[in-house]
Amino acid sequence: MCRLSVPSLSDGGDDPAPDEDSADRLVLGGLPDEHRQTRSVGLAVQRQLGLGNYETAWMMLHKFRRAMVNVSREALRGEVEVDDTWIGGTQAGLRGSRQLKGRKAALVLVAVEKRGQATGRVCMEVIPDFKAATLLGFLKKHVSPGAKIYTDGLKSYVGLEEEGYGHVSRIQPSRAELRKGTKSVVPLADRAIGNLQQWLIGTYHGVSKEQLQVYLDEFVFRHNRRKQPMAAFQTLLGLGTTKAPTPYQQIRGAADIPKP
Repeated sequence: MCRLSVPSLSDGGDDPAPDEDSADRLVLGGLPDEHRQTRSVGLAVQRQLGLGNYETAWMMLHKFRRAMVNVSREALRGEVEVDDTWIGGTQAGLRGSRQLKGRKAALVLVAVEKRGQATGRVCMEVIPDFKAATLLGFLKKHVSPGAKIYTDGLKSYVGLEEEGYGHVSRIQPSRAELRKGTKSVVPLADRAIGNLQQWLIGTYHGVSKEQLQVYLDEFVFRHNRRKQPMAAFQTLLGLGTTKAPTPYQQIRGAADIPKP
């Protein structure tokens, strides 16, 4: 699990706009070797682009993340695995829904298209709870009617057939059994969750709980376009032109991100 640490930002002066085309390519293509070991992605971008302060790089990266959601994107279809995870680790002494007390960790729902044994597109969203209405709202938003949905045995998924979905529910083995080699009932969703956690830890070394959704959006954007990086670059430029300006203070306070 990744830790959730809120970045400390100070107000900086206005700097000349850097080369945003170069910044786009850094976001999608990665940093040069001399900057890969920098613990802060924002600091690495600041150094690579020669920006006057860190806040400018931080804001640019967050503006890019906010442009990575295509509201008209096609919903997932066919066979889809769905599973949940905690980002931020478990709270000692609490199990199941009791983890929601204090909201020290964030609950994330993940849906993954099955393409044979391979992973297709994914969707990820921070959710407030495990209630049936919450899970159904996520599915209606991200999965096409008629899709066959594979889940674990969580009771909140009961009734999906009445909503127009096929549903295959199977009991997930315990963590101890999984560690011994027993197969997960939603292996592609679990793989996507593992990749997300490794990416958050390896790339960002922890993100703030308030900004988590835009990091999920970045992961989804990268994953769904992983085989066409140049198309991803063009898509990001196109999506960016449709977004209204977002002020720094609004981004800093995550005021533009809907609360789960």
